Amino acid sequence: MSADHAPADEGPATEPYKSPGGPIAWMATNSIAANLVMIVLMVGGLIFATQVTQEVFPEFDLDQVVVRVPYPGASPAEVEQGILLAIEDQVSGVDDVKKVTSQALEGVGTVTIELVLGGDTSKALQDVKNEIDRITTFPLEAEEPVVSLAERPRKVMSVLVHGPMPEASLRTLTERVRDLLIAHEDITVAELGAAKGYEIAVEIPSANLRSYGLTLPSVASTIQRAALELPAGEVRTQSGEILLRTQERRDLGAEFADLPLVTTDAGSVVRARDIGQVVDAFAEDDIEATYNGQPAMEITVNRVGKETPLAVAQAVRDVLADLRIDLPEGVGVTVWDDQSKRYEERLDLLGRNAIMGLGLVLLLLGLFLEPRVAFWVTMGIVISVLGSFVVFPTTGATINMVSLFAFIVTLGIIVDDAIIVGENIFEKRQNGVPALQAAIEGTREIAGPVVFAVLTNIIAFMPLFFVPGSIGKIFRQIPAVVVSVFAISLIESLFILPAHLSHDSKPGKIMRALSAPSLFVTRVFDRLSERWFAPLVDMSLRNRYLIPALGVALLIISIGIVGGGLIRSSFLPRIDSDVVTATARLPVGVPISEARRVRAAVQASIAGAIEDLNEDPVGGIYTQIGGTSGSANELSLRVELLPPSERKTGGIEFSRVWRQATGEVPGVESLTFSATSMGPGGKAIDIQLTGPEQKQLEQAARDLTETLGRYEGVSDLDDGTASGKRQLSFSLTPEALSLGLTAQDVAAQVRASFFGAEALRQQRGRNEVKVLVRLPREERERLSTVEDLMLRTPSGGEIPLSVATKTDEGRSYTSIDRRDSQRIIAVTGDVDPTVGDANVILDSVREKDLAELAERYPGLGYSFEGEQESRRESLSALALGMGFALFSIFAMLAIPLKSYSLPLIVLSGAPFGIIGALMGHFVLGYGLSLMSMFGIIALTGVVVNDSLVLVVTANLYRDRGMTAFEAMHQASVRRLRPIMLTSLTTSLGLLPMMLESSAQARFLVPMAISLGFGVLFSTLVILLLVPCLYLIREDVIDIARVARGKKARGDGLGAASHEIAQGA
Repeated sequence: MSADHAPADEGPATEPYKSPGGPIAWMATNSIAANLVMIVLMVGGLIFATQVTQEVFPEFDLDQVVVRVPYPGASPAEVEQGILLAIEDQVSGVDDVKKVTSQALEGVGTVTIELVLGGDTSKALQDVKNEIDRITTFPLEAEEPVVSLAERPRKVMSVLVHGPMPEASLRTLTERVRDLLIAHEDITVAELGAAKGYEIAVEIPSANLRSYGLTLPSVASTIQRAALELPAGEVRTQSGEILLRTQERRDLGAEFADLPLVTTDAGSVVRARDIGQVVDAFAEDDIEATYNGQPAMEITVNRVGKETPLAVAQAVRDVLADLRIDLPEGVGVTVWDDQSKRYEERLDLLGRNAIMGLGLVLLLLGLFLEPRVAFWVTMGIVISVLGSFVVFPTTGATINMVSLFAFIVTLGIIVDDAIIVGENIFEKRQNGVPALQAAIEGTREIAGPVVFAVLTNIIAFMPLFFVPGSIGKIFRQIPAVVVSVFAISLIESLFILPAHLSHDSKPGKIMRALSAPSLFVTRVFDRLSERWFAPLVDMSLRNRYLIPALGVALLIISIGIVGGGLIRSSFLPRIDSDVVTATARLPVGVPISEARRVRAAVQASIAGAIEDLNEDPVGGIYTQIGGTSGSANELSLRVELLPPSERKTGGIEFSRVWRQATGEVPGVESLTFSATSMGPGGKAIDIQLTGPEQKQLEQAARDLTETLGRYEGVSDLDDGTASGKRQLSFSLTPEALSLGLTAQDVAAQVRASFFGAEALRQQRGRNEVKVLVRLPREERERLSTVEDLMLRTPSGGEIPLSVATKTDEGRSYTSIDRRDSQRIIAVTGDVDPTVGDANVILDSVREKDLAELAERYPGLGYSFEGEQESRRESLSALALGMGFALFSIFAMLAIPLKSYSLPLIVLSGAPFGIIGALMGHFVLGYGLSLMSMFGIIALTGVVVNDSLVLVVTANLYRDRGMTAFEAMHQASVRRLRPIMLTSLTTSLGLLPMMLESSAQARFLVPMAISLGFGVLFSTLVILLLVPCLYLIREDVIDIARVARGKKARGDGLGAASHEIAQGA
């Protein structure tokens, strides 16, 4: 049967056409109104687009409340006992708490309260603060708790200040650079990186203390009372008010050196400088940084509010350009880890892909539709995208890499409704219907399916709103964009497009020339449709039970390919980073000289990696000892690679070769290399063990780490255990008690001798300065000082520490981690996705290795955290959301169709689109990931749209008297062109992204592959499988009627089908 039998064949009008009324007809006959709506959407969108926040990656709240309590000088065990247990017990009853994790380190305890999805963070913050305020059992030496919401800094770049200069001079210059940056009107936040705190130390030898009958705590108390600045009120005289103030504040070390400490019997005043040394310098932390071998300090520049990465970055460059003129010779300021450059590169990347995709869509439409129709259908994309920015602010979305990708995803989809409307109008025009009549009738005829098609597309993206945690907050940008664009596209296709296609004008020479390709393609397409496709549909309908069987077989085979490991899977695709990081952990307590040795060894191996690669992709090397902890056992080396256009080697490849070139480094407990931006999911391997005994738990962790190391592709393993510092524990003897000494007296004097007695803490400019009183460094570095330390008794006598206390030697923990009131040890690692599959490895570990470990260590518990936890939660939420979406689509179709079975036929194509998605991943060499699932979910809406148009068209033909076979055959031939166009435009719109080789786009490509390849395969499914299922349904209905003694129906469904077709 030919397309000439379509319902559109009404012939030319012999009388003036009378508009039927209604919003569609009114807009079609009022082109000025349509143009004004178009202008408002486009201009308004451009205006609102300039107001939307721009960022590299979507920013989001972490839904976590963090409690941090410094406890200077305390071991992790003391922090756990004195800080963590009290906080955990107190916050356990706070509403909306999902999980409580805590960590005790030397000198500080941190508790993180993670909230359930949708929890009120402001209320939780206030509740936690109230609960913390009720705790009265914190140790006296513990500082005030700091309770805050966890926030992700919106980093733009770092600035490294480096050069061959003393530490104090480098710090002064770095602070000057920071102040200049903050002074710029476009920069709000610039912070120093890890740096030593300022400290004034009054160091008095123990011999001098004994000579003058002093103790370190008493000296600290004297300084605290003497170095004072205190308002004393005012005197209200007749001539006016006079303020009173005690002014003895001291800011510099030299000023503290003049403080009187004691008066001798002879009446002479003994000052601090007379019996000791006052050092005005930095805290004794092991923090050291270098850039390309020179001492360095880092300044991190963040953006806030509406500040854009590009504007902040340009402001930084302007400040540095002016600053470099006055810098001393050999001193430099270097931009490091420039996120704005990546933002610009990704913006350019996505822009290029969008332009190419739009061009391919326009070319395709131009081949199948007349130029004017193709132009206005393509303009629908521009109008929809720009118009979406009018409603964009209400969604909370921003302009970032994810939202820009979402716009690319919509390029081929949003044109579907315009194609269906435009193609229907075009078909009527070809059959001689006048332009205005064709525009109105063509739009009204197909308006119902178009409305439902857009709604199903929106619903299909809704499951992405269900994804929990940080991942959900990032990718929630996609449905936010899609809903905005689709809503505007519906308005454009029903009310603006018909007005532009309602004008009847004679084509000129240029238009006829432009129309030549489309006329030729139309003739060829109609001929192929008649000669090849129509017989194929006829054959499929006559073998209608074979086609679904083949489809199910293909689906089973495709799923088997995934289960067989031919297509690897991971939670999130790896994002290749421009900064490769090596992180080393040394035994706790090692001197900084040992950290420098390890740093030199790992840095020297970079030369070997460069030699193996046959190119030098290194742009700069930044190293840091100590980090934020100030301990020499932490070491990191960060290598910033040259821009991608200037190198062939990617970050992951450089990381692999660098790891091989480094080999084993003596004295290192763990050494890991990372070249990927760690996503919100966490580490690929993160198994947390719990057990009744700490030693048993540590041994189990070591055994599990050894087992994991046997799996191919596993690297960077860390068993979570480390040998702690040696620890001397003191308990009082009867001799000390008989002299009136208390545990508090002993602890205070020992603490003051080695950690220091804090006298003051005050501001000096932007910096906080501590004033400590302690023994000189040479005494504190000798173990004999502990043995010989003399304690002052309450009566003024002395007793050696060795006599006053009993000493037990042991080891302190390096850190203590807890989750939900239990101690844990986390075994972590990474998996190379090109070699091994993390899911397969961990399934094997769960079924075999952990079971054996549990038998070996009774009471051992375990849980999979990190990436596995995020994967578990995300897939569970997606399944729930997908179920909701499918039911909603089913209900939306079932009510107007007044049928339970027809919506199932419309939905039947969705599962088979998975075959195309899997084929695409296999052909292009990508593994399955969460992004692939997002694409498969989005695919549902596109498949349902085309199936719906096909089924509704078949019902219309049946209402006009055709048999089910004739109606579905004719509908398949009639809707071949719009179905192919909608599928091809979606795929071509995504084609540049699918073929994108840039490492920056790899994490987005799987979604494009699922959607692009899935739509192509679903076209075959819709055109062959759906017609077969339609007729099978008729067969079942006839069998049921015959079984009830009635005559087989075999004719139309009646007027019910018009409810969806006449939706306008």
